[in-house]
Amino acid sequence: MRNFHITTVWGIPIRVNISLLVFLPVLAWIIGSGTQIELYAGIVSALSGTSLNLTILTAGQTPWVIGTAAAVGLFVSVALHELGHAGAAMRYGLGVESITLWILGGLASLESMPKEWNRELVIALAGPAVSVLTGVVCYAALFALPASAQVTLFVVGWLAVTNLFLAVFNMLPAFPMDGGRVLRALLARKRPYAQATRIAARIGTGFAVVFAVVGVLSFSPMLLLLALFVYGAASGESRSVALAALLEGLTVDDVASPLEATIEADASVEDLVDRMFADRRTEFAVTRHGDVVGVVTVGDFRELSKAEREADTVADLMETDLPRFVSDMAAFDALVELDTARATAAFVDGPEGTRMVSREDFASAMEMRRLVGSPEPF
Repeated sequence: MRNFHITTVWGIPIRVNISLLVFLPVLAWIIGSGTQIELYAGIVSALSGTSLNLTILTAGQTPWVIGTAAAVGLFVSVALHELGHAGAAMRYGLGVESITLWILGGLASLESMPKEWNRELVIALAGPAVSVLTGVVCYAALFALPASAQVTLFVVGWLAVTNLFLAVFNMLPAFPMDGGRVLRALLARKRPYAQATRIAARIGTGFAVVFAVVGVLSFSPMLLLLALFVYGAASGESRSVALAALLEGLTVDDVASPLEATIEADASVEDLVDRMFADRRTEFAVTRHGDVVGVVTVGDFRELSKAEREADTVADLMETDLPRFVSDMAAFDALVELDTARATAAFVDGPEGTRMVSREDFASAMEMRRLVGSPEPF
């Protein structure tokens, strides 16, 4: 979904996802509803020692003002929470690509996650720590505000309570929430990083099931969305870390296959079909005068008729708009770029010329690593 850039802090783009823009009026209405105001007025009164007047808080358009101010304040708080993560990451020299605010909160996108357990622990704790600090500042502000500022007292008190709740909720060990990352960091003290991730992800998916059940029983769409997010993110990161572990230490040059399965661009598609059957391969590098110019797979001609296969050449079907990697690029980084580009293969430029690397090459390399259990390149 589309993101909108709103500002930049410490060189980090702060973006708002369209889902948040759609949800903000709903959140403002929820906060400004009579039930919410009545509930939190009592809590804020107890915190501040100043009695809040429900008649003033619920008069005319005041609930809308309260709801809007509180909703905006909440996502400013979320932005501060994510800046806490970002600041801790930058302290360790890690780049932060962006911070995105969306319907379920915020996401600080780091260029890479540290595998040192103590660094991940500090980065994970930094967000909740900022939320606690924000809550304490809002709580202190209650005693500086005059009793006549009823609306401001309510909003600031509501933000104090909400920030403390945000910190506590984020510390649930539901990977990849902050508490789940703290759990992984602690597990990684005495376990391999991939194993620690796998355990934390399983616990995270367990929490996702709990969130889903509670969401259904309480008719809470937000909990259901959170359950889907936690389940998908936990599963995805677990797979990503497992792949990174299998490809650790390998370059894309180690993974790429020798250029044995090649076919000339001028060959007919029918010749290609015959080669695929004879060599039992579903993918060929396409060459012209000895240079690699593209790739062709079985999916490229599957829908062609017999006549079309005889008339068309491989050059008519081959993919040429492929990613290009330098030969010493880390294999995992190359696989991520291949997925991002949604390509089946890529060019590999090295001292000996251009070769090809395909998804099958990555799969074979990881399977070999898994079977052999050796950290060495092939």
